[in-house]
Amino acid sequence: MMGPFAFAAVLFVIEFWQQVHGRTCEQVHGSTCDLYKGKWVYDASYPLYNSSNCPFILQEFNCQSNGRPDHLYRNYRWQPTSCNLPRFNGRDFLRRFRGKRIMFVGDSLSSNQWQSLTCLLHTAVPRAKHTSQRIGGLSTFSFPAYGVSIMFSRNAFLVDIVNKKHGRVLKLNSIRSGQLWKGADVLIFDTWHWWLHTGRKQPWDYVQDNKITHKDMNRMVAYEKALRTWARWVNFNVDPAKTKVFFQGVSPDHMDSRDWKDPAAKTCRGETHPMLSMDYPGGPHPAQVILNKVLRSVSKPVHLLDITGLSQLRKDGHPSAFGYGGRRGSDCTHWCLPGVPDTWNELLFAALIHS
Repeated sequence: MMGPFAFAAVLFVIEFWQQVHGRTCEQVHGSTCDLYKGKWVYDASYPLYNSSNCPFILQEFNCQSNGRPDHLYRNYRWQPTSCNLPRFNGRDFLRRFRGKRIMFVGDSLSSNQWQSLTCLLHTAVPRAKHTSQRIGGLSTFSFPAYGVSIMFSRNAFLVDIVNKKHGRVLKLNSIRSGQLWKGADVLIFDTWHWWLHTGRKQPWDYVQDNKITHKDMNRMVAYEKALRTWARWVNFNVDPAKTKVFFQGVSPDHMDSRDWKDPAAKTCRGETHPMLSMDYPGGPHPAQVILNKVLRSVSKPVHLLDITGLSQLRKDGHPSAFGYGGRRGSDCTHWCLPGVPDTWNELLFAALIHS
């Protein structure tokens, strides 16, 4: 007969196994767990950290420090329909990935998630020594006692931009910076935000597709071509036994309130609550449709952090007037910290421990 201590130990192991696999006893019988299908629920135990305890948050993400008066946007937790998303455990993360290098590669939305992860980990071990340095476009946040490095490589398009005599050329078929990515144990890629920029915000003058150079081209076509170049890089350069590869998915903006059927709101400015439904009125994001198509062509394992749908419901999560630009601007693209990117990292953690 099993004694009480042994019985308790078995229950602990069962509960731990369920958490590791992103499932709980409440899972619907016979169903599979899709962590990305669900809704936002209020939870007073959130946020997972306070911005005051994370002194290195970039100004543009630190909405409370910038004077945002409301607080409820920090208290929402993502609740999958048929299971529970494991709560982020920073100490467990550091133990599991002792001696590992985790690299985010992408634009400022990738930086948003990188900053979130460094805050989550620092809050878990506030007395642990940490170092931070930036060399060129590579930022590295390390915990020497654990040998863990959390890196961010700024690369908005993943493919190359090359300076030529006649101007800056976006080369859709070239990834020279990929050499930097090869030493990482975990890679989390992202690109989308910069593909539609024009005028002064456009960081290139020409776009090259194979040997043909254009002054411009259909941006969605260019985006897909660049993603297929990235997919070929993964197929030829990633050893799944050594490196786990993720794609962040497409982080949505909330610049047009007609997308969530509230034309009176105009933008995200003044929004204080998420949509509590499970579906976004604006439908699938067009860039996500392209990304899904390209990911199906990758022969190596790539885990999609399918953040688009759940983030579309968070019209309240952006800095709006409380970001870098202050009240003169309205940032409906990036996300306040603490906030939505913390959920992205809970999903990343669940995927990592499951794999």
